[in-house]
Amino acid sequence: MGRFRDALARDGLSAIAEIKRRSPSAGDLRPGADPAAIAPAYERAGAAAVSVLVDERFGGTWDDLRAARRTASLPLVAKGFFSSAEHLRTARDAGADAALLILRDLDDTACASLMQTAATLGLDTLVEAHDADELDRAVALGAAVIGINARDLTTFRIDRAAQLALVAQAPSDRIVVAESGVHSRAQGAAAELAGADAILVGSALMQAPDPAAKLAELISRPLVKVCGLTREEDVAAAAEAGADLAGFVLVPESPRAADEVLGVPDTMLSVAVWVGEAGDSPSDLDQVHETAAGKVRGRDAAVLRAGRQVATHLDLPWEEEDPAHWDRAAGHGGRILLAGRLGPDNVAEAIRRVAPWGVDASSKLEAAPGIKDHAKVRAYVEAARSAA
Repeated sequence: MGRFRDALARDGLSAIAEIKRRSPSAGDLRPGADPAAIAPAYERAGAAAVSVLVDERFGGTWDDLRAARRTASLPLVAKGFFSSAEHLRTARDAGADAALLILRDLDDTACASLMQTAATLGLDTLVEAHDADELDRAVALGAAVIGINARDLTTFRIDRAAQLALVAQAPSDRIVVAESGVHSRAQGAAAELAGADAILVGSALMQAPDPAAKLAELISRPLVKVCGLTREEDVAAAAEAGADLAGFVLVPESPRAADEVLGVPDTMLSVAVWVGEAGDSPSDLDQVHETAAGKVRGRDAAVLRAGRQVATHLDLPWEEEDPAHWDRAAGHGGRILLAGRLGPDNVAEAIRRVAPWGVDASSKLEAAPGIKDHAKVRAYVEAARSAA
């Protein structure tokens, strides 16, 4: 395949950043958007590719794609309602590396023909599905890159839960793109943990004061977790500070035991913390620690989504030290959520030493066990962000 697929196949969560002036659901987003300025800004901010709307219903034209091509070197996706070989030839001539094909509007014969034409022209395709039947069709058609759109193009309603379920069902040998509905780092992480290789973000970027800065925010790592939460006011403080993950310890023996998993805003994912095995809760993720005789928990934990391990939580032994902890974590590999007496004073150094996917703090953010000091929470999140 070509540059577009290769760009999305890199390690970690990739982003396709979109340029569109308006949306049929939201109206005008950025009427004066200049693709020649925005595309290279996205590239500098870390986008793997740029999607350019060329349909007039979105305020776009083919000249927008040409303008982006003149100033940006990363792969470009022509996005519109394409149904003919002529559309694809125009996309290629305007500088596209890939073109969108929407299964809602194409039967299998037409889509297969367009995929073949695209390949002949040297274009990759982003084959878009909205439901389980369309996902099955995309797989059967041999689509290498499959987009799963959270937005119903008839009603414009966003259903992120249904999207994530489809992402999790997609074969691991395909590049999967979660499209629409991502406005926060946590929502992007939810797609990543469900199995998405990339997110496609449009409206959230085009409505932001600085689209490229918003993109950098959405894809920045590490994620920041505040654990040992027991009160709604502490959840609110963590969310206001910009934390991405909220941890609730459902272990009665812990000094930070919570009665339940509290509700979190859509800028955060909730994490239920267990020992031995996960129980029932409404959490987005489960963190299951090993058992250890005479201790509240064992050292490390598996981070699970729907029962499948998606990350490893690396911690200090309960109430013990290990001078080699960060070195051990740095050499572990995979998606690491680093814990172990992290706080405002040392989290930046930990990030520089370990480069984890996420960081986790609890006891050093407290006024008392299970009661957070809001100033310490803010300082911890700020220190983690400064090191990202």
